[in-house]
Amino acid sequence: MAMLELKHVCQSYKKQHPVLRDISLSIPTGQFVSVIGPSGAGKTTLLRLFNHMVRPDSGEVWIDGTRFDRLNGRGRRKIQQRVGMIFQDFSLVDMCTCLQNVLNGSLARVPLWRALSGCFPQAEKEKAMAALKAVGLESYSQTPAHTLSGGQKQRVAIARTLMQDATILLADEPVASLDPLTARQVLELMRKLQKKQGLTVVMNSHNVEQARTWSDRIIGLKDGRIFFDGPPADWTDDRLQDLYGRTQS
Repeated sequence: MAMLELKHVCQSYKKQHPVLRDISLSIPTGQFVSVIGPSGAGKTTLLRLFNHMVRPDSGEVWIDGTRFDRLNGRGRRKIQQRVGMIFQDFSLVDMCTCLQNVLNGSLARVPLWRALSGCFPQAEKEKAMAALKAVGLESYSQTPAHTLSGGQKQRVAIARTLMQDATILLADEPVASLDPLTARQVLELMRKLQKKQGLTVVMNSHNVEQARTWSDRIIGLKDGRIFFDGPPADWTDDRLQDLYGRTQS
């Protein structure tokens, strides 16, 4: 059974200007998929379909055998809890510590009064520390997020998704703002966690070489349609030229 599936999805934000055009795809559990394509191709919209930030105009969105786009209320939130997301800008609370930011991943299962008062159960604190350890930041638990480097901030964001018990990780240009060495370290961590925990990862990227290096599969979008869908080994320079109209590095 597919973990993520789109069936004939169409999406537009303005009439006569479709963003996605009859998109169908199936992503099995545990696969690392990179979605590439020029700006405006529909990459971010495709990603957001899987966490309900966008609802399709037509077609179907399925997550682990459940029709997701029709869900509301508790049913939708139950599935959303399984879907972690990391962003280019990290989306951390800068004045909070790393531990506090990671604990935010437990908000769906912790009573509101505990979250507002910061009185998280000891079991949740221990789990948050384990998540920080998994991303190599155990010693930074009491460090304010605003003092961290970009790479460290993204590691905290990844730890937050682990705290969430996410089985699906959506990454929207997660290393675009990082230097090449730090970007590689973050991608290595994502790949390690994906393999160790069986995560299903969908990553948007403008960097074709990163997609080739770290992915099990590349999906190329152009003008809202699937231009290419296959393993990195089948991605050729000719296809690159056709997708972007220029050479990418």
